[in-house]
Amino acid sequence: MTPVLTFLFALAGGAAVGNLYWAQPLLDVIAADLGASPAAAGWLVTLTQIGYAAGILLVVPLGDVLDRRRLVPAMMGLSALALLACAAAPGFAVLLTALCALGLCTVAGQLLTPLAGDLADPARRGRVVGTVASGLLTGILVSRAVSGLVAGAAGWRTVYVAAAVLDAVLAVVLLWRVPADRARDRVPYVRLIGSVFALVRTERTVRWTLVLGACGFGAFTLFWTALTFLLSAPPFGYPVTVIGLFGLAGLAGALAAQRSGRLHDRGLSLPATGVAWVLALAAFAVAAAGARSVLLILLAIVLLDVAVQGQNLLNQSRLFTVSAGARSRLNTAFVVGNFVGGAAGSAAAGLLWTAGGWPAVCTAGAVVSVVALGVWALGRRGPLVAGPVAQGSGT
Repeated sequence: MTPVLTFLFALAGGAAVGNLYWAQPLLDVIAADLGASPAAAGWLVTLTQIGYAAGILLVVPLGDVLDRRRLVPAMMGLSALALLACAAAPGFAVLLTALCALGLCTVAGQLLTPLAGDLADPARRGRVVGTVASGLLTGILVSRAVSGLVAGAAGWRTVYVAAAVLDAVLAVVLLWRVPADRARDRVPYVRLIGSVFALVRTERTVRWTLVLGACGFGAFTLFWTALTFLLSAPPFGYPVTVIGLFGLAGLAGALAAQRSGRLHDRGLSLPATGVAWVLALAAFAVAAAGARSVLLILLAIVLLDVAVQGQNLLNQSRLFTVSAGARSRLNTAFVVGNFVGGAAGSAAAGLLWTAGGWPAVCTAGAVVSVVALGVWALGRRGPLVAGPVAQGSGT
């Protein structure tokens, strides 16, 4: 993993995962344009994440048996086609279908992350994976900001056309620069998918980490989906161009993820994960107090993104130490768990906002944080994988 290749992996992964979030700051705009309610608009994010979880489960395990030099560009190309379908959607139902297809195809980032782990020197694996993961996180945050700016200037459909062009260009570059993959044993597809569940069933570290990851991403999407409703309503009343810019405050989370990789390399994964959940709880407390304060909302964004993205990288790096030969499948289990939690969080955001507004959203986020802290405290007592030197079978 040379610095140039690491940067390319981070850039391509960020572009891929950013496809899941173009709609997030545009929910009110898209709903108004296509005649949908605010509660229904939340499903634009939810169905994208459900499709993504399905793509992770059905496609990413192939990274352990197929040549990723061809597989990654192919998925980027399919994402470009799905983005064009989103741009051309004539109605809300068609857009939901196209976004679900987009989620199914946009898995290149989760193929590149375990590939980076395979190519990296073991002593630097946490740092390399952290850099690639920070690219993915930056893609999430930048996509929200760019989405609002482009939609404000040229309409929400232009956002998806521009993203399609970017994915198509990156597909060509990846085909040129990704190293040829090593030869591996062929495994029947059904058996390959089944082995993902076998890893979850047999490895305690995997199960514990999946619960923490799902809680983290559920809290993350709960907050960010509801934040769109908060900032577009009184007393703020911000347009989409301004709402999208709030995502830039979360860039602190991407920096935290990169630093978290170094903590993992030093064997501090478990205690750092606990600290991250304390920060998440503090973030929701600050958010609840800041329903009418831009400064407090910005502080809550920074705290939550540092907490969730930092512990997300620690969880992922910990999983990659379980089995060197099954990293794509471990990543599959991890991301599916995350996005099931994320889909639940975004769906709950609309319901909670309708039922109790911002206080209900913040209370739910605090409850999730407390539950996750309990899971962390109970799970860390056992013989869990704590650093890069531990290796399990897992295959």
